[in-house]
Amino acid sequence: MNAGRFEPCPSSPNCVNSQATDSEHKIAPLALNGSPAETQARLLLVIAEQPRATLTKAEGNYLRFEFTSALMRFVDDVEFLIGSQSVEVRSASRLGYSDMGVNRQRIETIREALAKGPPEKGSERR
Repeated sequence: MNAGRFEPCPSSPNCVNSQATDSEHKIAPLALNGSPAETQARLLLVIAEQPRATLTKAEGNYLRFEFTSALMRFVDDVEFLIGSQSVEVRSASRLGYSDMGVNRQRIETIREALAKGPPEKGSERR
């Protein structure tokens, strides 16, 4: 992260970045779910439900996670920058060339979970 900008994606197709300009790496930012602070709290809950995810840095409105694959133990770095209008995101494999779409799918899964929001009080089943 440098001056509110993520590192650009490498030329390989194993990275997505909401700040990218090329179609291969570009992904839409995440929508806020409430205020930026509420969105950050919700995002932390959503990621906590993901398998093999570890929070490695939480600094102000910036979050960084490591996701480790089950089989080969490859590590992907996932970053979030929570702004006043949206959440910028970058997800990239550390090694290899192709990720078979894993990074893009991960962000879309997080997008869906974040959009759902927390359960309403009283809606839990007994």
